[in-house]
Amino acid sequence: MLVAQLKSFFMVARLGSITLAAKQLGLSQPTVTSQIRALEEAYGVELFYRGGRRLSLSDAGVRLMPLVDQLVRQETDIDFFLRNSGDMRTGHLRIGATGPYYILDIVDRFCRNHPGIDVSIEAGNSVQMLDALQEYRVDVASSSHRVDDARFLRIELARDPLVLVVHRSHALAAQRSVQMAALAQCRLLVREVGSTTRAMTETMMAQAGVTPASTVEIGSRESIREAIMRNLGVSVIAQQEVPSHPDLRVLAFDGGTPELSEYLYCLQDRREARLIAAFLAQVRPIP
Repeated sequence: MLVAQLKSFFMVARLGSITLAAKQLGLSQPTVTSQIRALEEAYGVELFYRGGRRLSLSDAGVRLMPLVDQLVRQETDIDFFLRNSGDMRTGHLRIGATGPYYILDIVDRFCRNHPGIDVSIEAGNSVQMLDALQEYRVDVASSSHRVDDARFLRIELARDPLVLVVHRSHALAAQRSVQMAALAQCRLLVREVGSTTRAMTETMMAQAGVTPASTVEIGSRESIREAIMRNLGVSVIAQQEVPSHPDLRVLAFDGGTPELSEYLYCLQDRREARLIAAFLAQVRPIP
């Protein structure tokens, strides 16, 4: 029970929100709240200052955090050790991915070669997937965010130009390419903060001095594509991520656009673990 309470404390402290912590832990909000309350009452301490919408750590909470961090890391190390200690007939590989487009072929080859290994894929944006890797919630992660960090092994999987995707009835649909200035007349659909595609789009617009007529923030690629199909707006997407669909039109940007790179990451000190090494062996990096 103490470990469960400490994990709830740790996740709330990291995320600053009981709602987000409960989602991450797969628990209900009342459960997380009661675990923290029970921990505080059992030891007569106040771990959080409760005021406003975000919880902040008390002095006792600040001192407790590094101890709980060690506990969480030990637990994940034990889990990782056990999952990687058998032969290749059993095991569980956890993958974090920003999207299926660059990773599923590797997963397919891995599963064909190691049919007894279970695979789970957690989806999120680039920042979320790198956080999951550092928090040991996944074993490998794909991300379009380039990180130069000696702790990570990084492999480039693909490069993809950014394109403008519009509905077939949109005023721009008849064109083969557009100027960035055309976005000034459009409702632009964007991903959430933390998305590399959104960051690159905002940089391109800033360099061109362009502001869209309005924006709608949508939290997944799939939902953005569905919104375009309903002619809710237009969006800048990596070309390979655009599905073939009669309602969609793909327009290049005049003068070319930056390419979105997709990378595969793992922790350097775990690259030789049997499951991770077996997965990396299926990767075909671009030249």
